[in-house]
Amino acid sequence: MQTIHTENMLREALTAYRTTGDTIALVPTMGALHAGHLALIALAKTHSRRVVVSIFVNPTQFGPHEDFETYPRALSKDEALLRVAGVDVLWAPSVDAMYPDGFATTVSVTRLGDHLCGAVRPGHFDGVATVVAKLCGQVRPDCAVFGEKDWQQLAIIRRLATDLSLNVRILGAPIVREDDGLALSSRNRYLSGNERAIATSLPKSLISAKAQLIAGAPLGPTLAATCVQLLSAGFTSIDYLHVIDSDTLAIRTELSANARIVVAARINTTRLIDNMSIG
Repeated sequence: MQTIHTENMLREALTAYRTTGDTIALVPTMGALHAGHLALIALAKTHSRRVVVSIFVNPTQFGPHEDFETYPRALSKDEALLRVAGVDVLWAPSVDAMYPDGFATTVSVTRLGDHLCGAVRPGHFDGVATVVAKLCGQVRPDCAVFGEKDWQQLAIIRRLATDLSLNVRILGAPIVREDDGLALSSRNRYLSGNERAIATSLPKSLISAKAQLIAGAPLGPTLAATCVQLLSAGFTSIDYLHVIDSDTLAIRTELSANARIVVAARINTTRLIDNMSIG
């Protein structure tokens, strides 16, 4: 595996792969890798001969009071995991390399990013769209892999790739969960032992709500009762809990074939998201 920090060296490495006809997959990450990231890499390897993993904690997708400074960083450990996983290139640029003096461009995907997490984290998805567009421009991959845990992000990136003709196939990888059902996330590291126990009620509540809705329970009262359950279990606040259309992200008032339940909730300072298809 090559670990690369400059765009010129990245271009040289990828040109060598393309010269021999190799296809290239990109797996963008912010590091602090776990089994969920390794599942993205495994999926990438089934679609391309070469895999590039980027590690970049992107400052433009963090709000002024969010956890950019404290976000877990473990580059040496991540590098060792990627070598074992059979990754070809680790692309680990600096902030100055990604956003040099004079950088003045922002990519915004309207409508899809205006509600759900976008309403709670203003500017977040502009930062995501900008850095993904830049990474795709640098790597020029045949496909790029993103996790389904952040379903809104996945939908926005698919829209971005289509609208800007990025010529990259966007693949969604299923959520990887702990044995108790909690979706894997780098932010799970923030949870104390007691908070970690509380967090398990998130997937359990979604499973319960999904079963009730499929059985014909009314949507509004079911979601309201689920919010009460989460707060009673120890969550301190709920940013949103909705049923949406999986493609358009429009909030639904009744079930449809493409319905998905999505949630963002907080345990003290830690924000967790999850979703499940209920179509």
